[in-house]
Amino acid sequence: MAAWLYEGMLLFGVVFVIGYVFSVVTNTRHALDHRLGQQVAVFIGLAVYFVWQWCRSGQTLAMKTWHIKVVSADGVSPIRPAQAVVRYLLTYVWFVPGLVLAKSLQMGTTGTVWTVLGWVAIWAMLSKLPVSKQFVHDRIAKTALISVEPKAR
Repeated sequence: MAAWLYEGMLLFGVVFVIGYVFSVVTNTRHALDHRLGQQVAVFIGLAVYFVWQWCRSGQTLAMKTWHIKVVSADGVSPIRPAQAVVRYLLTYVWFVPGLVLAKSLQMGTTGTVWTVLGWVAIWAMLSKLPVSKQFVHDRIAKTALISVEPKAR
């Protein structure tokens, strides 16, 4: 979870660059102009970032910092691009159900934050149920997170 939080901080720069390029290309003058297009651009930009990183080395910068690597379910083979795409799409299950519930109950900002955090906690605890201790999105994508030793300098 620490790597996940660190990843979120690092992604701020990636999202900023994607948003800036989108704004320049579309000549956006107001933050709400082309909002759906910008959301799609960020979604695709993040997909490219994660799929590229996972297929290239099995690690993002945050994963390198915390010595975590994503590999195929056999625990050794690098993941294929199709696995990386499936894994990326399924990771949205961490947020979307909580957001949908909060929206359907017409919660305000505070209620939405607590609902999403509650769902994230439940979803994280579900990884403790199977023997493999893998997250649901990893089991479906046939990937696994492994611990790697830091490279000697």
